[in-house]
Amino acid sequence: MDLFKLGANFVAAKSKSDECGEGGREIFDVFQNPPSIWPSFLVGQRSRPVRTAIVDADSHFLKVLHQELCQDERIQIVGEAQGLKEGKRLCRGLEFDVLLVDVNLADGSGFQLLSYLQLHRASCQSIVITSMDQDENVIKALELGASGYLVKHSWFGNSAQSVLQVANGGAAFAPHVAKRLIKNFDTKISEMRGRMGEKPKIAERLSDREKDILRMVASGHTSAEVGKRLNISALTVNTHVKNIYRKLQVRSRAQAVNHASIFGML
Repeated sequence: MDLFKLGANFVAAKSKSDECGEGGREIFDVFQNPPSIWPSFLVGQRSRPVRTAIVDADSHFLKVLHQELCQDERIQIVGEAQGLKEGKRLCRGLEFDVLLVDVNLADGSGFQLLSYLQLHRASCQSIVITSMDQDENVIKALELGASGYLVKHSWFGNSAQSVLQVANGGAAFAPHVAKRLIKNFDTKISEMRGRMGEKPKIAERLSDREKDILRMVASGHTSAEVGKRLNISALTVNTHVKNIYRKLQVRSRAQAVNHASIFGML
C-alpha cells in the first residue's frame, strides 16, 4: 500500500472546503515525482510550471540537469545554452522565471551573464551551479543578484527544489557554502561588535565638563550660549568641542551628536 499516496489524497480531499479555499477549490496538489504535497498558492503548478533556462558549457552535465529538472512537473525547461553569447541571446528571446548558470562558459563568464540578466531581466531569479565554490565566487554571485549557489556533483542539494525555492522568493545554497557564509557573517558581526565596544571606551575618557558641553550642543545651543551657561568664554567652549571631536574620532558637531546618541551618552 502506498501510504504517501493515501495520506496525500486524504489531505487534498480535505482541502476542498469553503473554509480552506475559495469556492471549494483545492488548496493543495499532490505530486508523485517527487512525492510531495504542494500548496496551490505557491509558484510552480501543473497549469503554470516554473519556466527555467540553463546555461552550462558541459554538455553532459547539461543533459543530466535537464533530465533531473524535467522529472518534476512543477518545472518546465524553456531554453538551454552553452556559452555567454548564446546565453545573452536566450535572455533576450525567451520568457523564463529562473536561470541556472555555471561560472565557466565556453566564451566567457557566468558572472557576465548574471550582470546582463540584471540589466535586461531584473525580475528573473538566478542560481549559480558550478564546481567552483570559493568564497570570492559566492560573494560575487550574490553581488550580481544570484539567489542561490549550488555545487556540482555534491551529494547534498536538489536542483529542482532549489528552482522552486528561489521562484517562491527564497534562496538555495549548497550546505557547506551556506555554513561558510554563516561563519563569515558571524566573524563580521564579532568584529563590528568589537569596534562598537571600543568607541564607548573612548567616550568614557570625556570629562564631566565635556559631557555637559556635548549635551548642550546636542540641544542646539551655540558656543556663546554654552559659555554663558557654564560661565566660560566661547573660545574655551570651542576648545572643549575640539577635544570632544578628537576623543570621539569625529569631525563635526553633527557627527559628535550622532555618536553620543548611538552610544547612550545623551
